[in-house]
Amino acid sequence: MLKSKDTYPSPVIAAVQAAPVYFDRGACIAKVRRLTEEAASNGAELVVFSEGFVPGFPSSVHIHAPIDQLDLFTKLVESAVEIPGAAFYELQQIARDNNVFLSVGVTEKAPGKSIGLCWNTNLIFDKEGNMISRHRKLMPTWSEKLVWSFGDGSTLNVHDTEIGKIGMLICGENTNPLAKYALASQGEQIHISTYPACFPTSRKPSGEQPYFETLYVRACASSYEGKCFTVVSSQALDEAGIQILSKGDPELIDLFKKITYGGSFIIDPSGNYASDVIRDNKEGIAYAKCDISKEIAAKGIHDISGSYQRSDVYRFGLNKQMLEPVNIECSGQSGGLDHFPYVAEEDREKV
Repeated sequence: MLKSKDTYPSPVIAAVQAAPVYFDRGACIAKVRRLTEEAASNGAELVVFSEGFVPGFPSSVHIHAPIDQLDLFTKLVESAVEIPGAAFYELQQIARDNNVFLSVGVTEKAPGKSIGLCWNTNLIFDKEGNMISRHRKLMPTWSEKLVWSFGDGSTLNVHDTEIGKIGMLICGENTNPLAKYALASQGEQIHISTYPACFPTSRKPSGEQPYFETLYVRACASSYEGKCFTVVSSQALDEAGIQILSKGDPELIDLFKKITYGGSFIIDPSGNYASDVIRDNKEGIAYAKCDISKEIAAKGIHDISGSYQRSDVYRFGLNKQMLEPVNIECSGQSGGLDHFPYVAEEDREKV
């Protein structure tokens, strides 16, 4: 018998705000497990952690000269996440053990290509522990280019799941109208938006544009324009993290304590809060029940990827080709002239 009407998911979503254990991959992932278990026990089906949570967002890139931070870059790469690898498998297990969708920001490394190559990456796992998304930030923001390579359009995707169509952007990508439209045009219903604890741009912060307010404005814009739920997860920064990032410099310690911090919350399709708000550099979890059916009426007013768009006037293209540092082409033996495997003496006549 045919259904009389369609129904839509209404998942409980958790936005986690927590401080990482800097440059300790194992301790960061243990914290992901503990907080995911807490969120799941409160009914969450999607649990979202901040940008670069494993092994901690490298705010050092904004406050030290390049010549003074190679030691911290080394620590970042040494404790980054390889895919696949032991840390990656543990994140898969956390999602599976808690029967949740899990979103975690990591520094991803690729030692098989270059020992220093890494990306600002966000991973999403489904309830079975399958990785359904690996988004690499397309353009590292400002001095982040000192540590992270560029992503590409192959990871700018929306994923159709049992709790809704999920997309995500990392930090400054949420200021890019084309990046946001790329996801809206793929039917995004839940938008994940992740950030560091703070973003220092001056040694003498004036407070004229508090960091939290910039995150709130971006989230409201994403939700109101795309008619979706926006989940904001910011990192927190504890005393141990401040000591590591500042290298114990009293002036920089003072700077970290004066700059404004972000927040974690969920915005509904009308641009209003759907959850409580975690802010002021505190640790906590913001929850909201997100009824996807609420997006229908909102899109009846403005559907920028549907009936409220003029494709005859505007043109939008998205290149989803995966980029590689080098494309190697050769003919003949795949190993090339400079490589040949050892062959036992008794087998040499067979070669």
